[in-house]
Amino acid sequence: MDANGTVRWGILATGGIAERFATDLGALDGAEVVAVASRTEASAKAFADRFGIPRAYGEWAGLIADEDVDVVYVATPHHAHRAAAGLALEAGKAVLCEKALTLNAREAEELVTLARGRGLFLMEAMWMYCNPLIRRIAELVRDGAVGEVRTVQADFGLAGPFDAAHRLRDPAVGGGALLDLGVYPVSFAHLLLGEPSAVHAHARISPEGVDLNTGMLLGWDSGASALLSCSLEADTPLTASVTGTAGRIDVPRGFFFPERFTLHRAGREPEEFVSADDPHSLRHEAAEVMRCLRAGATESPLVPLDGSLAVMRTLDAVRDRVGVRYPQEVTRA
Repeated sequence: MDANGTVRWGILATGGIAERFATDLGALDGAEVVAVASRTEASAKAFADRFGIPRAYGEWAGLIADEDVDVVYVATPHHAHRAAAGLALEAGKAVLCEKALTLNAREAEELVTLARGRGLFLMEAMWMYCNPLIRRIAELVRDGAVGEVRTVQADFGLAGPFDAAHRLRDPAVGGGALLDLGVYPVSFAHLLLGEPSAVHAHARISPEGVDLNTGMLLGWDSGASALLSCSLEADTPLTASVTGTAGRIDVPRGFFFPERFTLHRAGREPEEFVSADDPHSLRHEAAEVMRCLRAGATESPLVPLDGSLAVMRTLDAVRDRVGVRYPQEVTRA
């Protein structure tokens, strides 16, 4: 941080999510993007010109070595998260890494071990967890507003179609519905119930070997269950609900960036909770990173590393059940 407490960001990658993040950082007090890196200098330069970023690097190493960068936002596809975030941590940088945190739990454990061993900040960019309304839902559930949770339902599906050359169907980059889309319903269930004790799944697998349409049934020792789905072939409702012994919370379309939700309790009128600001903004997760850095914290209580590890273990279990394995995993087996 500079003398004024401004947190200086470096953005690694220049895709769509990086563009959204740079836009939202521009509206956040105390944040400054000082560098961007891409695989090519032309891409980095074009991104820097668009967002007024002073330095552009045509390779990762330049940004990671930049002494003015306080924290690196890793916005690459998830197959590159282990390598990119690992390089940044090894160079002593704090890291905010896009979700899914890595391809698998083993890689995630390596990153977490590296960060904790060096006393460095690391957080998965699960922006849903930082959204004020999602935080309110979690708070209501913890406080017993719906009683003991019995079921959670959530889905995330896109109609496509995505052709065989699209990254979402490419096993080499961790393609499939699960890591891009399914991570949201799985993370929603984890937020409310923790890590499940049982995982069942069924999927339609593409000719390339990635999941196109996946259904999951998770179970907990409490007797609670979660019915979750993700799809690259169907425009699903994108809704979520949590039902307990004393009530229910319904989250309408776009549950991972909710504009509103409704709490239903027996004998009472439904209570509606409405977002006070832009629910689509990534600034809440960026603000949480900056809060942690200013406080000298190496982990966020909103997106704890143990929670990210637990989600990765569940995603691994789902892939194991449906038979999806990425080339990198076969090579290292």
